[in-house]
Amino acid sequence: MSIHLIGGGATTSADAALHAPFVAEAAARARAAGRDRPRIAVISLHPEAEEKAAALAELLTAAGDGGGIEAHTTAGRPGEPVAPGAIADVDGVAVGGGVVEDVRAGLEPLFGELRRLVSVGVPYLGVSAGAMIAAEGSLAGGTRIGGVAVAPEEPGEPGLELEIEAGIGLVDVAIEVHVAQRGMLSRLVAAVESGLITGGLGIDERTALIVGDGRLRAEGHGSVWRVLPTEGGVLVSTIGA
Repeated sequence: MSIHLIGGGATTSADAALHAPFVAEAAARARAAGRDRPRIAVISLHPEAEEKAAALAELLTAAGDGGGIEAHTTAGRPGEPVAPGAIADVDGVAVGGGVVEDVRAGLEPLFGELRRLVSVGVPYLGVSAGAMIAAEGSLAGGTRIGGVAVAPEEPGEPGLELEIEAGIGLVDVAIEVHVAQRGMLSRLVAAVESGLITGGLGIDERTALIVGDGRLRAEGHGSVWRVLPTEGGVLVSTIGA
């Protein structure tokens, strides 16, 4: 069992390889259960949920070994609870992106069941916001800490304080996404330096972080940034893809 976290941006058939390790794990679980194709819950709470859920299901199909998948898609309304049946009797769970607060709110009632599924060997795939909520402490969308800007802000838009909310708890450090592309490394560094979080991993777009058996592996076109507290500041390093 592994947890697969993608930093966003991987939306075309050329990015299918990033999703392949997740689909392979789901397929192995399906075969062990006597099924020809893996049943994968594909959940989107994006403002364009139906389109995004269908696109993610298509990517997962392309990522398979030719045997196809049985996609159980849920196109929910942002922020509204997802029904428990969305993740019942599946071989994998894939959660797409959107506004992180909405994705978290929609899946919060299922956090306990998601932890249980992963503990018994069901792989989890999170893309963008779906990756962020996999953490024990999930970063929200704020750009300020103590009133000071720590990430790019839209001109003329008031910055919001960065808050940490309870996530699923599949990984024990915070997850940041779109790091190099949106200048989010500074937010992750500031959150660790301020003590708001105890450590974090930032994932570039078109890059996957795979967490399994206590090991971290990066794949794709960018880097995974590791930010940890150290005496007098923080330590920043990369896990190259």
